[in-house]
Amino acid sequence: MIETLVDPSQLYSVISFSFPTNFKFLGANTRLKFESGSRTVRASSPAITTGKESDESHIFFSNRRRGLIFITALPFLLRHESMEVSGVKAAEPGEEEYLLLKKGIRKVLSKGKAAGVLRLVFHDAGTFEMDNSSAGGMNGSIVNELDRPENAGLRKSLKILEKAKSELDLIQPVSWADIIAVAGAEAVSLCGGPNIPVQLGRLDSTFPDPEGKLPEESLDAPGLKQCFQRKGLSTQELVALSGAHTLGSKGFGNPTVFDNSYFKILLEKPWMSVAGMSTMIGLPSDHALMEDDECLRWIRMYADDQNNFFEDFKSAYIKLVNSGAQWKNS
Repeated sequence: MIETLVDPSQLYSVISFSFPTNFKFLGANTRLKFESGSRTVRASSPAITTGKESDESHIFFSNRRRGLIFITALPFLLRHESMEVSGVKAAEPGEEEYLLLKKGIRKVLSKGKAAGVLRLVFHDAGTFEMDNSSAGGMNGSIVNELDRPENAGLRKSLKILEKAKSELDLIQPVSWADIIAVAGAEAVSLCGGPNIPVQLGRLDSTFPDPEGKLPEESLDAPGLKQCFQRKGLSTQELVALSGAHTLGSKGFGNPTVFDNSYFKILLEKPWMSVAGMSTMIGLPSDHALMEDDECLRWIRMYADDQNNFFEDFKSAYIKLVNSGAQWKNS
């Protein structure tokens, strides 16, 4: 509990809370109380007198969390036992925590690290399947799955976020599921992609997810579509999320720029070349998308319209990072 002594004559502005607030006047001593659960802010003063005593009026604020409050006429507040509150807009639930989390991630994230962080999201959330709601999904279990062959290389990406998490936990604990979900969105934005809002409140799993749930790189288009369908994702969402391969070393354009180059290069089928590095571009699962008429329709659309791709990727990403999540207070 922190108490600060403030001179009433200097107090002219304040409180924007990120939680619901009740305002009450308490008794003849003209005490003002702001409360929300365990969080309390109090303003109090002795009864107003004349002469020297009135100059010694003081006000105490007690607050467990930081806040500012606008009081435009303190003498008026001290002399009246009712007040109509207007123009004070509470922050959205979790907004302060969300901005703090994004700031902490940006301290450790760079464009060169973006692809690995985004891959971390896909490998944590990608274990979800609709017929098994008890396990899998965006639950932070990836921290216990790093020794699996399909997660090779992700330890380095997790180490990056571990630094941010250790600092954030000193201020307010954050789950691995939340920090990974937000970090992936920040990686996309940092590299020029869409801004993706991420809801907070995921709980971490205490045990690894079942193995064999991630889509295999060798799957053909029908196999990929069936795999994503089990996760509640449509063919359109499969293609949009595959566009994340524009980042990194898979050969789809600038490795640190998030754009629609993935789809433009897919249409060129450079892996069909008889020689050169072009044969190394993409994974077999990327190539397979071009052999399916439904996937090809979305590939062409996104190659022609980057804004359309950005909007659909954003929607699919939000759906992905909410899949299988267990939420606080749910």
